[in-house]
Amino acid sequence: MRDLTTMEFVHEMGLGINLGNTFESCGFTSTTVTGYETGWGSPVITPKIIEGYAKCGFGVLRIPVAWSNLMEEDYTISEKYLLRVKTVVNSALDSGLHVILNIHWDGGWWTGFAEADKKEECMTKYTRIWTQLTEAFRDYGDGLMFESLNEEGCWDSLWNRWGGPQGKTEAFALLNEINQKFVDIVRASGGNNEQRHLLIAGYGTDIALTCDELFAMPQDPANRMAVSVHYYTPSTFAILDQDAEWGKMQRDWGTEAEYAELARNMDMMKEHYIDKGIPVIIGEYGSATKNKEEGAVTRFLTAVCEAGYTRGMCPVLWDITNVFYNRNRAEFYDQDLLEKLNAVKELPRAGQ
Repeated sequence: MRDLTTMEFVHEMGLGINLGNTFESCGFTSTTVTGYETGWGSPVITPKIIEGYAKCGFGVLRIPVAWSNLMEEDYTISEKYLLRVKTVVNSALDSGLHVILNIHWDGGWWTGFAEADKKEECMTKYTRIWTQLTEAFRDYGDGLMFESLNEEGCWDSLWNRWGGPQGKTEAFALLNEINQKFVDIVRASGGNNEQRHLLIAGYGTDIALTCDELFAMPQDPANRMAVSVHYYTPSTFAILDQDAEWGKMQRDWGTEAEYAELARNMDMMKEHYIDKGIPVIIGEYGSATKNKEEGAVTRFLTAVCEAGYTRGMCPVLWDITNVFYNRNRAEFYDQDLLEKLNAVKELPRAGQ
């Protein structure tokens, strides 16, 4: 474990990409690890695929995982599943990539944290998962970062942001409790985990809510933590590729007002975290690609990447099988987009 602050560590990452729709595939039944790995369309991940990410210029690979797949009733993680994830982690580290390893959506059991009769059991499962993971990866170097959870740290059953303040304090306190539990488990597990850099999920990984005074970073004796948010704003552009009940699909992006909105959000994170010495990782940013105006997706992704990176954050592109990166050929589809993303790394950066 090198003598690096977490801010230095996050800056070292540069830009990142997600290994999406792979080990976090769930919601169906398979009897094999490969069945889950390929269940949402991914090919089996090979060293060539991993090396391709590094050759594209990415410095960190985020690996989302649904650990409940093939899990035993007492929450013992499948040995074969864990070994397979380990193999991919090893391949990434061998390729010179940093790795962020998390618990992803994982079938929806996170909703139980907000229910009085289910919270204790959910905390038991959460504790069992991280106790096993910290044991399995205890001796790994600082190229491996643990992330406390994904976007599931929000509970509309406790508090709905559009419905007034009732329950808000309880909802934030619950996430703060889970994040503290995460840090406590990792630090108590010994070995390199005593100094491992940790990624703490913000409230719903939403920028405004993560900058809310009720969200608190955990207490950490090692003082080696970063905070994670996601960026899909405006959602009608970034998420929708057709009209939905909740919104009309937006085909284009790039007005003066939209650039200003992006700047406001990134400035908010910089002021609340970067300027106070707390590193920030944008664990996901991305865009739907169908039914968009020519150039709109590249314009949006490049702008988000630049806005985050130049303010000292690490942007990690959300990618699933064969959208931005061709896993079969181990290369980026859109070389123009890739060049624009890599060009961001040449820009001046806050904190460096």
